[in-house]
Amino acid sequence: MSSTDAQAFALSLAKTLMVVIVIFRAGDGTLSVVPADEFDGDASQIIREIDPFGS
Repeated sequence: MSSTDAQAFALSLAKTLMVVIVIFRAGDGTLSVVPADEFDGDASQIIREIDPFGS
């Protein structure tokens, strides 16, 4: 998924679920999006966190 698509998907998911979403780079180099509480990978792979409660 492209960076633009990942960020748009993450923002939509964060606003829908009202949870923090992380965008991270998977082992094969692709970008993925998951709720922060489900991310169990290496923190250095996180590209961005989307917080629906942040300003």
